[in-house]
Amino acid sequence: MKSPQTGKQLHSTEMSAPTTVRSFAKINLGLRIGPPRPDGFHQLSTLYQTIALHDELTVEAEVAPTSSITLSSNDPRLPTDGRNTVYRMVSAALETMQVTAKVHVHLQKNLPVQGGLGAGSANAAAALLGLLRQLGPAGSLTGTQQLALAEGIGSDVPLFLIGGTVYGHDRGQLVQPYPDLPALPCVIVAPGVGSSTPQAFRTWDARVARLQPSVAQSRLDESCRIYASAAVAAVRDWQGAVAEGLSVDPVSTLVQAGMENDFEAVVFEQHPFLQDIKRALTGEGGVPAEQQAILALLSGSGSSLFGLYRTVAAAKAAQVRAQALRGQAFLTETLPRAEYWRGLFA
Repeated sequence: MKSPQTGKQLHSTEMSAPTTVRSFAKINLGLRIGPPRPDGFHQLSTLYQTIALHDELTVEAEVAPTSSITLSSNDPRLPTDGRNTVYRMVSAALETMQVTAKVHVHLQKNLPVQGGLGAGSANAAAALLGLLRQLGPAGSLTGTQQLALAEGIGSDVPLFLIGGTVYGHDRGQLVQPYPDLPALPCVIVAPGVGSSTPQAFRTWDARVARLQPSVAQSRLDESCRIYASAAVAAVRDWQGAVAEGLSVDPVSTLVQAGMENDFEAVVFEQHPFLQDIKRALTGEGGVPAEQQAILALLSGSGSSLFGLYRTVAAAKAAQVRAQALRGQAFLTETLPRAEYWRGLFA
């Protein structure tokens, strides 16, 4: 039997086994913001990195005469209608594929809301991948179509269709895979306060208005040069050194290049205690150098912060220091691209 709307062949009414997708989070190894653009967005330059912390989506879908989308979650705060990125992604994907289907997605929420970890964006990408696996031959999208859909849902969504270490520019949605950093122990601190990205941008704009917009543009241009050349070269140098059996700090060159997050200037002003958490993560002045963070920053617009470490022992010690201050501190690790894709489908 064929669908009267699309003419595509309908499958039987029996649903296949649900598809479970891990929706991995991200951190920003660096983030620079340019002045406001005429379209209301900001030019960004950032280096994304996927990590092992994740939500989990269970997707059920079958081709049907008409489309229906339902969404449930363990977190009652989440909208289950068109305001949710998962709902919007499924709706847009069905429309692009010209397929009508009955779809249900259950979202097991583990990541903090408004945490700067890209949770909502990761959920959208995971929903798309789960939907495509569920529909099989009934619906398909090219890689270019998937990225275009992702861009339409949110600036961070495309990175989750690549995984690993990813360079993002324009408003963050134009992404380019980078040579991967290795898996590194990582501590994520969720301080228990939300940080609104739109509000963070408004505060940034007010800050730039008091300065010269050219200063922000100059910092943005500088970061573009760093991320587009020095950062890539550093990782490639590390990979070459490993191949030759040499011992090299994998991200020291990135740190020396001055990886920063411009959002810290405005978010720390709003929540001063976040600066204390960052100091606890870095461990500077209080622990031996080999146990200090390789890099510690606010992630995205916050409010979560992260620290990267050389050893699990150093990360566990930082977790204890941060946990003593405020919020939850999670021990995890960065996910290189191959590990990201191997772990997506549970």
